[in-house]
Amino acid sequence: MFVKIQLYRYPAFVFCLLLYCFITLANVVLIAVISREKSLHEPMYILIACLSANALYGSAGFFPRFLMDLLSDTHLISRVACFSQVYIIYTFASYEFTLLCVMAYDRYAAVCYPLHYHRKMNFKMVIILVVLAFTFPVGIVLIVMLPATRLPLCNNRIQKAYCANWSIVRLSCVSTVLNNIVGMLATVCTVFIPLTFVLFIYLQILVVCWKTSSEYKGKIFQNCLPHIVSFTTFSLTLFCDIALSRIDLEKINPVLAFLFSVEFLVITPILNPLVYGLKLPEIKKHILRLRMLFLRSM
Repeated sequence: MFVKIQLYRYPAFVFCLLLYCFITLANVVLIAVISREKSLHEPMYILIACLSANALYGSAGFFPRFLMDLLSDTHLISRVACFSQVYIIYTFASYEFTLLCVMAYDRYAAVCYPLHYHRKMNFKMVIILVVLAFTFPVGIVLIVMLPATRLPLCNNRIQKAYCANWSIVRLSCVSTVLNNIVGMLATVCTVFIPLTFVLFIYLQILVVCWKTSSEYKGKIFQNCLPHIVSFTTFSLTLFCDIALSRIDLEKINPVLAFLFSVEFLVITPILNPLVYGLKLPEIKKHILRLRMLFLRSM
């Protein structure tokens, strides 16, 4: 892929650098606004801040190294750095799913149990759920990675623009049946179980909506829409990456394969601050106020 864009590497570098700067700025602004405003210290907004923090974490695991590779004539990475990138990108994806699951439960509690919402989603419960969302994926990712770190490799050419566990396993000189089994179980735990959970939650919300007035349905849809957009987008982009990881990328257009494989690392960190910052009126109001204060200080 780097060979294909050799003539355009400087424009590509500038574009990706601006993209990374926008991702960083947009998510930092969202975190700052939620942290600064006491009126936003509610479960939903705390979870949005966690999503933005995760976006900064995942982007830092991909963009700096990718920008270096765009300008470099040799695209080599050490074994330790490669597995470090695998850990960051895989935990980022897993954190995104677990946080979206917690947000789905928050919407479920707000819609289905409005009178008991503050009891079900008090500050203590939010902290517990966030801690679980950030600790559960770590064990799964380590279980996937550790067998791969011990594999002897017959080749050192990774077809992706970043280090991925399956791309490393495919370079092994020995049988990788155990790695395949562990990888499939990890995918079920970190992708399909959260996906099933969120779909079940929204099925329950639809059942409640069916019995309410059209005005109340509109309010529920407005409150759930940002989460639906985030979850659907992330699920589709991650599916593209998982599907491509099982295909020989040399048989298809490498640039197209690259675009599909990094969608979840680029689109999600951009989309979340736009969706939550512009769609939710409370956040939008405070962002505009912060912008006015900034302009007055200049």
